[in-house]
Amino acid sequence: MGHKISIDSATLMNKGFEMIEIKNLFGLRLDQIQIVIHPQSIMHSAVEFQDGSVLAQMSPPNMRLPIQYAITYPERKNCPVEHLDFFNTKRLDFDKPDFKHFPCLSLAQEAARKGGTLPTVLSAADEVAVEAFLNRRIRFTDIPKIIEKVMKGHPLSSHTPNFAEVAEVDAWARQKTQEAICSYRY
Repeated sequence: MGHKISIDSATLMNKGFEMIEIKNLFGLRLDQIQIVIHPQSIMHSAVEFQDGSVLAQMSPPNMRLPIQYAITYPERKNCPVEHLDFFNTKRLDFDKPDFKHFPCLSLAQEAARKGGTLPTVLSAADEVAVEAFLNRRIRFTDIPKIIEKVMKGHPLSSHTPNFAEVAEVDAWARQKTQEAICSYRY
C-alpha cells in the first residue's frame, strides 16, 4: 500500500470511500450497506441475498485478486497471488465500526447521505489533509477536523453534478483545505 492508502486505512476513510462507491455503483440506500471491520483482511466483500445467504469474495490480504476480478469480470483469470489456505486461516473476526473514534468514517457517511457535490469535497479535502500530514504540516488527529471544517463551509447541492461542477468543487475544496491547514499549528 502507498502512504495515502495507509493513512486512509488508519482513519477508516477507505471504508467511507468504499461505502460511497457501493451506494453509487449499485444504487443502494445507506441502510442497505453495512460497514464491517475485519482485521484479518481476508474477506474483501460480501453480498447478502434476500434468502439470508451470504456470498463473500475471500483471498489472502492483498487487493490484487479483488481488483483483477473487478477488471476482468465476468471472466476468471489465473490468480496473481497465493491461494487462500483455510487450514492456516485460524480466525475470521468481524467488528462494528466505532464512529466516535474514527470521525473520518462519520464524515464519509454524512457525505454519502447528503450526496450532491459533498462526496467530492470529502475526497479532495482528504487528499490535501493527508498530504499535509505526510509532510508534517498537521497532526494525524487534525485530518478529520480539517475535512469537517471544509465540508461545513461547502454550500449543499443535492443534484447529481456534471463533470464541470465536480472539477469546480474539487478545486474549491482543495483551496479551502489549504486555507484550513494554514490555521493549524504542528
